[in-house]
Amino acid sequence: MNLTSPTQVREWCLQHGFHPNRTLGQNFLIDRNILACILDTAGVRPGMHVLEIGPGLGVVTAELLRRGAEVTAVEKDHRLAAWLTEWLGAEPRLRLIEADALELDIDALLATGFDAMVSNLPYSVGTRILLEIAMHPRAPQTLTTTVQLEVAERFAAGPGEEARGQAGVWLQRLYDVTLTRVIKPTCFWPKPEVSSALTHLVRHDRHPLPPAQAARYLELTRFAFMHRRKQFAAALRKAPPSVCLDTPAAQALLTSLGIDPRIRAEDLSVAQWCELVANWPL
Repeated sequence: MNLTSPTQVREWCLQHGFHPNRTLGQNFLIDRNILACILDTAGVRPGMHVLEIGPGLGVVTAELLRRGAEVTAVEKDHRLAAWLTEWLGAEPRLRLIEADALELDIDALLATGFDAMVSNLPYSVGTRILLEIAMHPRAPQTLTTTVQLEVAERFAAGPGEEARGQAGVWLQRLYDVTLTRVIKPTCFWPKPEVSSALTHLVRHDRHPLPPAQAARYLELTRFAFMHRRKQFAAALRKAPPSVCLDTPAAQALLTSLGIDPRIRAEDLSVAQWCELVANWPL
């Protein structure tokens, strides 16, 4: 079966009584050019150990295998897992796990070590899956994923941009994040209501933080973006105890670091967030 043919994909679904579940984000990629772009962006080569979340009918899976990768694919839907076993189960370089990625033991999953994650992530839980894997100590060096366009814009947004948010500053502390390509809804079947985007994350080590400071980074940014319209120094007096500062102390800290106390959360760079937690009064 040609998995980039919408006619053949629809026929398979009819023959198997399969109705794609929008809640599970079952929008199957049917564009060969986009498929090639995903694999080329990921830089897949023989011998790479690749993690794929939500393989669906296996269009990305098959191409990963064709390019010589060793693939661990996690599929929640029993019917799709059965199809993948029937179609690709004899391939020794494929390990198929039938499970919900959000309920897996991520420590155990990542323990074997992956060079990359390459996935067409479901809209409904894509952000949660990506963050859980990307922020793990044994995360792959690169993550190449399709996600909803609005989500990709948040991942890649820089300081001062309207889409700047918590997920972006979390990912950008660890990865260079690039929105590589916008993908039209017609590249999927069933056609989603919104556009998607291909994102490429490459690990870097420019902002290392010891564990206590890394935990403070997460808590401080989480609070700040919950109150993103407020001036940062004034908002901190109502923060959780571990990141709470009265307004004069917050103003003094920010000023000492060359940051305007009137600044709002979306205007701070990752380097400034790291500098803040590194100099936080104990």
